Amino acid sequence: MQVVKLGGSLNRDALLPDWLQLLATAGPGRVVVVPGGGGFADQVRLHQAQWGFDDLAAHNMAVLAMMQSAILLQSLAAGLEIAATEPDIARVLQEGKVAVWSPSEWIRGQAGDMTDWGATSDSLAAWLAGRLGARSLVLVKSCEVQRGVGLAQQVERGVLDADFCRVTEGARYSIELLGRNELPRMRMLLSTPASGNVAPR
Repeated sequence: MQVVKLGGSLNRDALLPDWLQLLATAGPGRVVVVPGGGGFADQVRLHQAQWGFDDLAAHNMAVLAMMQSAILLQSLAAGLEIAATEPDIARVLQEGKVAVWSPSEWIRGQAGDMTDWGATSDSLAAWLAGRLGARSLVLVKSCEVQRGVGLAQQVERGVLDADFCRVTEGARYSIELLGRNELPRMRMLLSTPASGNVAPR
């Protein structure tokens, strides 16, 4: 199983249909897509800046933003089905489809771990990959991704969120970062077994 996180900034990118078509044709039965919040989450940031509500409210609203993105992605490609829970994900994969995660279980009543902006959809994707026992986690970014740069440096550059290294500490799945133009590399990753090596920290 592979978890593929599509950065929310791709929601308005002309390449989004190409990414979804690739995942829908090459990933049935083994790919789980994690949607970023994109412009929906940007609205949460703007409203928090204006009204000053707490990070727990912002977290819950950002989770809803990811759920909106999941609906968007499903609507753009046949063979994608929204799944909220681990049993739902297993069922969708068993039916030979690609699961799009709707993280409703991350709506929280109280503040706790990963309920602030230090943990974005990147860290939630990493958490899900661990829960599902995935063999790899691929994060697709709208920005250009420099090769040979460790995860900690990617955090410092703002490519990954602040909690990502903590969440992936001891991860047993491989981690790969791709830029928006790296569809051929994604195709290759879908067709070859993961090495099991975690990206350098």
